[in-house]
Amino acid sequence: MLNVPRRLYSEGVQKQRDEPAAGNEPSHTKDTPGRPITKNIEAARESTRVVREKVLSALPNLSPHENIYNLPNFLTVSRLIAAPATAYLLLHDHHKWALALFAYAGITDLVDGWIARKWKLQTVAGSVIDPMADKALMIILTVTLAVKGAIPLSLATLILGRDASLALAAIYYRYASLPAPKTLQRYWDFSLPSAEVHPTTVSKYNTFLQLILIGSTLTLPVITSGGEYASLLQHLGGSDEMLRTGMTAFQCLVAGTTAWSGLSYAFLKNAVTILGENEELKAKQGARGRAIIGVTFGGVVAYAVWLALTHDAEGASESDQIGTAKDDR
Repeated sequence: MLNVPRRLYSEGVQKQRDEPAAGNEPSHTKDTPGRPITKNIEAARESTRVVREKVLSALPNLSPHENIYNLPNFLTVSRLIAAPATAYLLLHDHHKWALALFAYAGITDLVDGWIARKWKLQTVAGSVIDPMADKALMIILTVTLAVKGAIPLSLATLILGRDASLALAAIYYRYASLPAPKTLQRYWDFSLPSAEVHPTTVSKYNTFLQLILIGSTLTLPVITSGGEYASLLQHLGGSDEMLRTGMTAFQCLVAGTTAWSGLSYAFLKNAVTILGENEELKAKQGARGRAIIGVTFGGVVAYAVWLALTHDAEGASESDQIGTAKDDR
């Protein structure tokens, strides 16, 4: 049974008492036999109709729900599923399928946003899972490519360490700038804004370069595995060695932009805006947050340099020895 709000029910009952039905005589007029019952039934029906209309009009405000079952959200969820699927294909050396699935993820990342804006299908759920899918794809593929030896361990450490350092700083910024009382429920209530992050310019370029790096790393074994792609490469005057040299140079470029973009959040004061009126407290909180990024990501950069000079250098020399042995044969 529909629970009618007490206020709406009272209004309907009061209307029934105060307003006679259309065509009824005043209450003090003497009615003919049989008419009072009919008039009372009609008045009750009218008051019920009024109450029902008010209840139905109030329901959307009492329990608002978004329609999350739309095409943009479906594409976003499929992209979220594509991340571990691509990693599985990579681990089993299905490079063409892995590249195709990565291309699907990139295309749907553009298409779902366009569809949501074009037909006004934006939802809060979509705004949460869309960046989650992008970040999951980047993290999972970075780890997988590092395990396969397709990218240097030092570069993977920089990429993952930057995200971890910024996430740690974000946790601090959220807690420090949250208005009192600082409870766990209020911490996860994002309708209470406390700080705004403004991506730096180099960070935007770095994200684009990282995606190009992942895509080109997935493409390289497809081209160098032989067949029509290798023949096309030779026809264009290229070689496997030339591609690997270019890939190494591009990896160095991405390593530099990753380190630069991470440290930029430690030095630029306008990268994070803390909301509030106490300027002195906001300045202290901003300095502490930047210090967290500087210390944590600075340690990551130092460790990545050590890996590049030790682990990656040893791996490169072993590859050269294997290549020389093959040439001698």
